Amino acid sequence: MIEISGAMRRRVLLAAMALAAALPMAARAADEKKKKKSGGEHYIQIDTLIGTTNKSGGRRGVLTVDCGLEVEDAKLREYAELSLPRLRAAYVQVVQTYAAGLPSGSEPNADYIVQSLQRQTDLILKRPGARLLVGAIVAN
Repeated sequence: MIEISGAMRRRVLLAAMALAAALPMAARAADEKKKKKSGGEHYIQIDTLIGTTNKSGGRRGVLTVDCGLEVEDAKLREYAELSLPRLRAAYVQVVQTYAAGLPSGSEPNADYIVQSLQRQTDLILKRPGARLLVGAIVAN
């Protein structure tokens, strides 16, 4: 018969308690992954894009663009999700460049911004099939 010391029992008990505490968190994380994302299962949310504008009197303004991608093809959607850092970097560059050249007091050209962002999407994903959806373009 093997004798277990008090220290060994405490270690086993602590390990069992830690495992019991971790199981509900793992189950919750799995449930959250299964939940439907906003915009549907084909929609990929992009964080808000921000660029700095110049206003009259030397003040600074902000141009913000809220957007996402609608990707029907499962393989392309998976590739797009893996490419999110590259997509976001390209989008931010487009918005910052456009915002820097925006004349003081003028409205942003939404068509131009959307076309530029869509062009970057197609270049990074290496083929068309992902549609850029814009929620709002705001210049303050």
